[in-house]
Amino acid sequence: MKFLLPSAVLMLMLSIGMSLKFKEIVANWRKLTWVSWTRLLLATFLVPPLIALGLGRLMPLSLADTAGLFLIAVAPGAPLLTRNIAKRGFDMQMAASYQVWGALMIPIMIPLLVAAAGKLYDRNIWIPPLTLLAVICKQQFLPLLAGMALRHFAPAFSTKVQRALNILGNVILTVALIALLWKMGPALKEISPWLLVAALVLAVGCMAVSRMLLTDETPGIQTLVICNVNRHVGLAVLLSGQYLRSRHNLALPAIACYALAAPIVMGLYARFAHRHDSDAIET
Repeated sequence: MKFLLPSAVLMLMLSIGMSLKFKEIVANWRKLTWVSWTRLLLATFLVPPLIALGLGRLMPLSLADTAGLFLIAVAPGAPLLTRNIAKRGFDMQMAASYQVWGALMIPIMIPLLVAAAGKLYDRNIWIPPLTLLAVICKQQFLPLLAGMALRHFAPAFSTKVQRALNILGNVILTVALIALLWKMGPALKEISPWLLVAALVLAVGCMAVSRMLLTDETPGIQTLVICNVNRHVGLAVLLSGQYLRSRHNLALPAIACYALAAPIVMGLYARFAHRHDSDAIET
């Protein structure tokens, strides 16, 4: 697990970088007004943690389960399905632009959100921003920039290896998640059905808040909606292992449940969005 997740993320970010240009990323950022940026910040970083904390209050969840859902809620921008959504008609360039923006915001938002949530439970938890910045640079920015450089200086080579890297990265990531589930073994048998429901509600909530705040029906906005469900499981696992004071990582079951729930919600939304678009075209 220690090496599988970082390796998968590295390959996926390399693959994504090979299909991007810096000008395209900036162009996508410029499409959004300040009102849109404010709504995107609310939908990405502020409302999902509130949903997670609310679920902890409303449902019979343990503190560890609530903590796991919360860590997922504050960690956006996973590369798991960023390329795959392009095959479903969404805007891959916008998805990658959103992921870069989310990564830039993580060292600012996560320490503040985790510290504030800790105060609610009389705990002092501070995650150094520079620590997060180092993780994001190592796992996302450097391989992304390397992929973009390869596209610029060796376009033919990039075209040949891009698809293979994407497939291999997704395979390794799937293996890592299976290994995580296997490692948790006995703990999974004790998972409450309420936790499974809470993970689904959180995933639907991430989608719903984006739909409500980002009201346009353009492909770019639709892409932001589906990407908001795609939280960073790897980062949540890392944070739970390093900063939750527990002999065993009791937050892992909640993170694993969300990792299973998110693709289901994203797949259903993709079908709904396409059906809606088809109906609009017919009328």
